[in-house]
Amino acid sequence: MRYLHIPFVLSLCTVTLLAKAQTSAASSISRNAAANNPDRPAVLPTLVQLRQMIDRGHGAEALKELDSLAVQQPNSPGVDRLRGVALYSQNHFAEADAAFASALKQDAHDQESAQMRGLTLFRLGRPADAIPLLEGAKKWTSQTKVDPSYVLALCYLDTRSYDNARAAFATQYGFPPDSPSAYLLAARMLLRREYVPVAQEFASKALELDPQLPLAHALLGEIALAAGKVDEAIAELEKERIRNPLDGGIYDRLGDAYTRAGDYTKAQQSLQRALLLEPNSTGPYILLGKVLLKQQDPVSAAMYLERAEGMDPANYMTHSLLGQAYRALGRAEDANRETQTAQKLQATKQPKLEALH
Repeated sequence: MRYLHIPFVLSLCTVTLLAKAQTSAASSISRNAAANNPDRPAVLPTLVQLRQMIDRGHGAEALKELDSLAVQQPNSPGVDRLRGVALYSQNHFAEADAAFASALKQDAHDQESAQMRGLTLFRLGRPADAIPLLEGAKKWTSQTKVDPSYVLALCYLDTRSYDNARAAFATQYGFPPDSPSAYLLAARMLLRREYVPVAQEFASKALELDPQLPLAHALLGEIALAAGKVDEAIAELEKERIRNPLDGGIYDRLGDAYTRAGDYTKAQQSLQRALLLEPNSTGPYILLGKVLLKQQDPVSAAMYLERAEGMDPANYMTHSLLGQAYRALGRAEDANRETQTAQKLQATKQPKLEALH
């Protein structure tokens, strides 16, 4: 089972309120400056307004304004940083890196530029270069939109510094770095990056430190499934089921494991239990459809798969299985439609990068 990285961004409301406050303060400063010196241009409001443009998705327009501002005010503080932010928003990472580097030459203590350059280098596939910047800029600033500890942890993972990654994830979530929770959290992240052996090592360590730690056996079961060790996965998931009987996800994973083991009766039983606990989750419906097709019951399979399709029409697997069910029922036209839909959805489905902006 795969998981997507989840983005850590400020809410739109927070950004909007912050921008309004900055604009109000900047306008006041500008008015005072204009009163004292009528010939002096109001630079600060322009920078604030440009930041607002970038935050609202108008990075290209902001870059044009920054070019003009750079001509009028050479070496003006903050211009290179904003240029980097605008370029980053346009996915021009190499140019953004140069802009942030220039901003840091102007001000070596510019926390936002350090964070953003570290993030940019990570996106450029240079995690080793990003680490020193992120290590020195771990704290949130008023403009931080991604937890620096999270990006730093990913850089550590990509450079195989697993213990440092564990410490960074622990910092992000507020756990002691050597705690059972820190080991289990790191194991989850390692599994998502498909570092299966290290994930198993960390999850086992978490369980060793705290034999009653919730979801430790569940994670070990998922790791075993990822490694193709189905019997081991079932054993771990059954242990978690006893400790955590109300978690529908455990029964869902058990259903998957039993399906892979070819024990369709137990798979169906586990998935039915999952549905009772989590009736709004599509996973058990899809797996039940798959199991029932294996059991030569296309009528029941179609019923569950149609329910899943109604809940999530963009899941290509649902349409693919529905096509199989309809074909088994002799509904050729419906089968062709579902198969074509599945192919179109799968063709447009692209791997998702971490939403780190």
